[in-house]
Amino acid sequence: MSAIPSVPRSGRTRSWWGWGYTDAHPDDAECAAMGALLPGTLARPLPIPRIDDLLIARPAVTPPPSLAHLVTDDPRARAAHAMGKAYRDVIRALRARPGRIPDLVAHPTCDREVADLLAWAGEHDVAVIPFGGGSSVVGGVEYRGDAHRAVLSLDLTSMDRVLEIDTAGRSAHIQAGALGPVLEEQLRPHGLTLRHFPQSFEFSTLGGWLATRAGGHYATVHTHIDDFVQSLRVITPAGAGTSWRLPASGAGPSPDRFFLGSEGALGVITEAWMRLQERPCHKASASVAFTDFHRALDAVRAIAQSDLAPANCRLLDAGEALFSGASHDGSSVLVLGFESATGPVGDRLASAVDLARAHSGRVEMPPADRDASAGSAVSAWRSAFLRMPYLRDGLARMGAVVETFETAATWDKIPALIDAVRTEVGAAALKITGHPATVNCRLTHVYPDGAAPYFTVAVAGRPGDEVEVWDDIKAVAGEILHRHRATITHHHAVGRDHRAGYDLQRPEPFALALRAAKDALDPCRILNPGVLLD
Repeated sequence: MSAIPSVPRSGRTRSWWGWGYTDAHPDDAECAAMGALLPGTLARPLPIPRIDDLLIARPAVTPPPSLAHLVTDDPRARAAHAMGKAYRDVIRALRARPGRIPDLVAHPTCDREVADLLAWAGEHDVAVIPFGGGSSVVGGVEYRGDAHRAVLSLDLTSMDRVLEIDTAGRSAHIQAGALGPVLEEQLRPHGLTLRHFPQSFEFSTLGGWLATRAGGHYATVHTHIDDFVQSLRVITPAGAGTSWRLPASGAGPSPDRFFLGSEGALGVITEAWMRLQERPCHKASASVAFTDFHRALDAVRAIAQSDLAPANCRLLDAGEALFSGASHDGSSVLVLGFESATGPVGDRLASAVDLARAHSGRVEMPPADRDASAGSAVSAWRSAFLRMPYLRDGLARMGAVVETFETAATWDKIPALIDAVRTEVGAAALKITGHPATVNCRLTHVYPDGAAPYFTVAVAGRPGDEVEVWDDIKAVAGEILHRHRATITHHHAVGRDHRAGYDLQRPEPFALALRAAKDALDPCRILNPGVLLD
């Protein structure tokens, strides 16, 4: 099949400093109203930052004429590629302290251009940072340090086409720069979907998901992008390679696993064959309230260890449920959802509800096999889930320190881990800032052997020192995760901000192998760095 034309992009303006679209940001009045709920925040919101207020130096390098048409030094483009969308990125932009801004931004359209850009960069001491949608919340798209003459942000979003669809094998050959909506709109006419919907879906790319081993929205079975990969094509300074497209193989270490989660450190993922699914047409949902959070944990574990495989099995503690509007009586709320492309799912939902009732859950259930949850806890949660990153930026404008960190642990450690984070992070935030903090928890993904708790911390910061406050709170949180043998990240990349925790957790033989691989790909060791394609 020939390449499928990509869909037109949204005409809305992306924010260069904060999450999402500029027209979706809270206005000053909404920011002030949110700030009033958190003691110690500013009297009025910080102004929206202007690119004209940034100190953007002239580029330290000039691309050759053969590459000039791919590269821009436009200040707005450079500023938009300087950082990701973590809290510390947003507050630094609000304080006009974005760090090192890339000298150039490149938009290659094919593998050959990616290879040529890497070759030129290697010859001229230019650091290259692969860039997808820029939604990184771990410092993954930011250059830190001064080891290179210049920095090039390699934006792959011009490579956004579905190149081929294999309907018999239910898979597709896709360029890595496709943003979530662009990818799905090309699959929709074929009745197919990748079915990977992280919260950053609108603002992240297939290549970014692969390079960070991203988690999606769905709570069980296929929770991470790894589950959908058939093969990858990667351009490295040492050459290009494409793994074989196979349903499974036991032939030695997986070549794809080498690059999945590598975060661009080993090469640039430019294409992938991905497993697809039929678009679901049968859906059903319900919410279950619990007065005892630990009983709710038991209910979630029972559902995870059944064969029901819910698409959504998200447990909100009382604080999270109140914030999202899912509950106003101090209850924790379990949001359940089932879907299928082949048949009704009402019986599966009913079985999950029975398991929840057996653990003292009180059920709100729309009519079976219908996604009719308007006005319910399910609908309230969905709206809050999509709106949350914008609200976080609004609170940042009020000088609040607010961010979510995520992890995963085995069931035997989950209750103590949650209790420790709530108690110790809350106490540390109070000690650091002098203001009371809220620490809410939700379980987003559940497995037979464990679960993924996500924690949201909110506290008034010290004006001008918000990043330092968050770093101090994060250090406390990281120590707790390490003590309870919980992963430093369940849902997305390690990046620069999780590096300390990651180094504590990875086995040393793996670390040695990774360092050897990076050395082998060092362009300074390549005899002919200009010959990159196989």
